[in-house]
Amino acid sequence: MKAVYFFVSIILVILADQWTKSLVLAKFAYGESVALIPDWFSLTYVRNTGAAFGFLADANPSFRVPFFMVVPLIAMVVLGLLYRDLPKGSRYRAISLGLVSGGALGNLIDRVRLGYVVDFLDFHWKTAWYFPAFNVADSAICVGVGILLLATFKQEEGQRASDAS
Repeated sequence: MKAVYFFVSIILVILADQWTKSLVLAKFAYGESVALIPDWFSLTYVRNTGAAFGFLADANPSFRVPFFMVVPLIAMVVLGLLYRDLPKGSRYRAISLGLVSGGALGNLIDRVRLGYVVDFLDFHWKTAWYFPAFNVADSAICVGVGILLLATFKQEEGQRASDAS
């Protein structure tokens, strides 16, 4: 059953990520922004050549491009090994690894297809503070890591409780 949770999570993330990005590419000009909640949340078409929050965006392309093609592939191998070692009943951890994998693959698809990642979720406070724009794949990675951490801590608590008794 863990395989169903893992692979369905991957597929749903990739579909949602690529669908939302295709809408942005079809409806927005580069840099265009539409305020959905004034002074707080906008849809803004941004091209991210770096990693999360623009990390390494200004690095030399001869380093940056291969780096961002290889790192997600290495991450997929590591995530696959983590998945393989999950016990059968690890539903939440299988979902979390699927979310992270789907997010990594969604952004890798952009890099291969476009040479950059399409970001569009733009949170800010008036003009005083801006959180870096992100996308569905980035959200899935963050949520997946959060679920994995919670599941790991919960398992450790349960293990401590059973060790104490």
